[in-house]
Amino acid sequence: MSSPDLFVVCKNCQAEVSPYITECPYCGTRLRKRAPRIERPDAPVKPPKRGPRLGGRGGGARPRQQSSAQRLGRLRSGEIPGIRGDEHGRPYATMVLVAMSFGLWLSLAFYVRADFAISAIGGDPWRFFTAAFLNDGTAAQFAAVLGIGLFGWLIERRHGPIAVVALFLLCGPGALAAASAIDPGTLVFGSHGAALGLLCAWLVPVLLERSRGDGDDDADLLGVLVIAAVLLLVPLLSQGSALAGLFGAAFGAIAGLGFGVARRSRA
Repeated sequence: MSSPDLFVVCKNCQAEVSPYITECPYCGTRLRKRAPRIERPDAPVKPPKRGPRLGGRGGGARPRQQSSAQRLGRLRSGEIPGIRGDEHGRPYATMVLVAMSFGLWLSLAFYVRADFAISAIGGDPWRFFTAAFLNDGTAAQFAAVLGIGLFGWLIERRHGPIAVVALFLLCGPGALAAASAIDPGTLVFGSHGAALGLLCAWLVPVLLERSRGDGDDDADLLGVLVIAAVLLLVPLLSQGSALAGLFGAAFGAIAGLGFGVARRSRA
């Protein structure tokens, strides 16, 4: 690299000035259009830019096609220690269950009285499935659907949509059928059993991991207990079946034990 001149001579006043200025400080004469570039000895050397490819018909220049930006894939479970992956995408099954619960409840609640709507489906063979989406009262409906949406999403994120649908059928219509078999004279309905089942199915593996000392979650169990207490009080606020809620919680706890054992065997 050639060393710059120590000074330059102004053509107007013949004064010696710095070579890194554009105007003479004595007479104001323009010396150059722009100041010379100062090259640093420790600056990294930039690779030369590649020109366009030549070729094709007629000898014309063909520009190089730029490759599309690479996108990061979904984070898999266990890929980064301490960060749980999302293997199953969006919780579509949980969203469908929440939409069906609100849709059926609204359609019956605004068409006829809630108690008549629930009793009207009592004699049909598919009444257990339909009754698993209904609650008597707005507060009970919102509490049950909140539990289904929250814990259904948590289970679907880890185990997939089939597990959520199977748990809902087991802890919702299945728990209502079990309660009706024990007490045939009572009309059973309510989605609080499905919500309690999903809550217990998510809670039991977390408690098992924490008891072994290898849990990596930061779940707020106090909030989970508050939600469980509200769901247990739903039959007191409405005409729902308390026995169906207990059956739903028991079925969910058994499923949670299975999830915990399967997770332990994969670890």
